[in-house]
Formats: sequence, C-alpha cells, structure tokens
Amino acid sequence: MRPDIGFGAQSRAVYAENPLESRGRLFPEPESPTRTPFQRDRDRIIHSSAFRRLKHKTQVFVYHEGDHFRTRLTHTIEVSQIARSLARALRLDEDLAECLALSHDLGHTPFGHEGEDVLHECMAPFDGFDHNAQSLRVVTHLEQRYAEFDGLNLAWETLEGLVKHNGPLVGPDGAPLGKFKGSRLPFAIREYAQRQDLLLDTWPSAEAQAAAIADDIAYDAHDLDDGLRAGLFAIDDMRDVPFLADILADVDNRYPGLEESRRIHEIVRRSITHMVEDVIRQAVRNLTDTNPQSAQDVRMAGRCLVEFSSAMAAAEKEVKRFLFARVYRHEDVLAVRRVVARVVRELFEKLRAEPGMMPDPWNAGLETLSDNDVARRVCDYIAGMTDRYAIEEHRRLFDDTPDLG
Repeated sequence: MRPDIGFGAQSRAVYAENPLESRGRLFPEPESPTRTPFQRDRDRIIHSSAFRRLKHKTQVFVYHEGDHFRTRLTHTIEVSQIARSLARALRLDEDLAECLALSHDLGHTPFGHEGEDVLHECMAPFDGFDHNAQSLRVVTHLEQRYAEFDGLNLAWETLEGLVKHNGPLVGPDGAPLGKFKGSRLPFAIREYAQRQDLLLDTWPSAEAQAAAIADDIAYDAHDLDDGLRAGLFAIDDMRDVPFLADILADVDNRYPGLEESRRIHEIVRRSITHMVEDVIRQAVRNLTDTNPQSAQDVRMAGRCLVEFSSAMAAAEKEVKRFLFARVYRHEDVLAVRRVVARVVRELFEKLRAEPGMMPDPWNAGLETLSDNDVARRVCDYIAGMTDRYAIEEHRRLFDDTPDLG
C-alpha cells in the first residue's frame, strides 16, 4: 500500500504541493510503494554524481585555504536545513522544499562565482552560461545513469521550482524578465521548454520560494562566519550594520568576555534565527491576505509570498553590502579570483580549439557537432569540474599552472 505521503500529511496546508497530485515525470515511471515523488527526487539528487562533486566546489574561499570554510556541499546542506524549517512552520511539503534546496547549486562551476563569470564570458558567442540553467541541464541531460532516460527524470514540481525559484522568467507575452530582460532565456531553459511546459510566466510553489530565501539566509550567515574566521574583517566592524550591531550588543550583554569562536557562533546563529522567524511571520501575513486555496493559487498570486518583511529585507541588503565590501571585494579574495579566472579561461580556450583533448566520453562524436555544440560540450565539461580537478586538468594541458597555495 502506498503511504499517504508519510509523516505530516494530515497537517499539510491547502496551498502546499501535494505529492499525490504531482503532474508527473517527463518519462512515466511506476510509482514507488514506499516513497512519494518528491522523496524519490531527493534521493536521486543525493545519489547523483553532480551532488557528490559539490564537496570539492568552493564558495568564496578556494579549496586550499582550509577545511573549515564552506564548500558548495556544506552550503547546500545548510540551505536544506533552513528550507525544511520554513516548510515545516508554513505547513508546506518538506520533502519538496528539501529537494529544491539540495539541487539548487548542481550547475555551479568550480571556483565559485568567478568560474561562472568567466564561463559566461567565454560562452558569450555561443548563447552564454547561467548556473541556474545549468542545474536544469544537469538533472535533465548531463546525469547519465539510468537505463531508460538521460538525467534524473525528476517530477514536474521539482523541475519547475529549480528553474524559477526566484520568480517568473517571462511575462504573459513570453518576453524574458529580471536579469534576462532584453535578451533571451538561457539555452538550457529554452531547450527544455520545448519538451515540457514549466509555466515560466508564473511564480513557483511556496516550497520553491522557501528554498530560495533559505539560500539567501544561509549565504549571509556563512559568509559572515567564514569572513570572520579568515580574518577579512573584525567582529567590531559589524557594528557598521545596525542589524548585526544589535545582535552583537545582545551577545556581549548576555555573555561578557565570551571567547572569540563562541562569540562568532552566537552572532551567526542569531542572525539565522532572526531572519527565519521574520520570513515565517511575513509569509503567514501574506498567506492570510491572499488566502490561496491550492498550490496553483500560489503560482497565480502575482507576487512572492514567502519573503522577508520590508524591514528585514532592508537589513538583509545592508548585510550583503557589508559582505560585498569586506569579503567579496577584499584584495586577498580578489587576488585568488584573478588566478582562478585565468585557469578557467585557458581551459575553455584550449579545449574549444582542441576538443579532442577532453577525456572519454567527452571527446566522442565531436565530428558530428556544430561549433556551438562543441562549445557547449566544453562548457558542460568545465562546469562539472571540481576546483581540484580544474587545476589538475590545467596542469595536464599547460606547463605554467598557477600555484594557489
């Protein structure tokens, strides 16, 4: 007997996604007798090669700088925890929220955002590169493990949330929105849209919205933590940000003389708590006001429902501005970014000119591909690399690989 979606099924809100009513998979499969569609998707993501590689893909700090800084994998786990907490409080489907959190960074390149920026520049003549679109490409094409299909054949709700967790990608007229306004949607999204309609002109499910804001919360918290522990700024520098200054004052008042490492942890965990609780309060207000009676009502609400309050949104922007100045634009970070940018650019240029230098199976059938398709294959190959593997490949192909140590 198939379970009625397991623990928590009775408390799921009417506006939550119901896995019993999933729109299914591109390639139909028999239902599992023990797992919901979203639980199966979560398991497929965790067992994928792309998920395992997240362990050796970095965020801000590259792999040589220490074992205690976040990687894409640790970040993903933190996002997943926050997304599940939000979903539980809002009576959403926790498995879907977790699934979207676990999959959101599968398309990221080696060396964090620098790798993405360089690949986008290199791919400019060939339709560009976008990590979110690449995540879709990973789960619908590049993971080649199953006998009957390429990709992971995830449920419609998972793919929809993965593609547009930050909001609609096109307007009612089909014109791209947001960062794609005035241009075209990324190649991977356009390509897949020909096979399955993901309703790109609507908002995503509440579960996808929860995963998206969980990503922001986790980013802010762990970049504060890593930046402090790396010595890029001092605790007292955070007094320039009122939100952080209030937290710091509370910690110091409660625990005078607290040792540095515990002081950092208290600040970070309280920032997460304040943001999570704010999102829950604001989402409850939004859901009460809009009164959605189904998951589709959430999509058609015309706005994000799982969000910060206006006050917290302003505070969070101040935190991001602080991190941009003190961490992302710190000269020590920029110096490494310049080095890894060279690695990615030279890898692309070399392999674009000599694609046969790629290993099996990436070098198969090249003679049948167009120039654009060859460039896309090179891009896929590089985007899937870990930091270490990118350095090793550069060392294999060049005699002057930079030393990141």
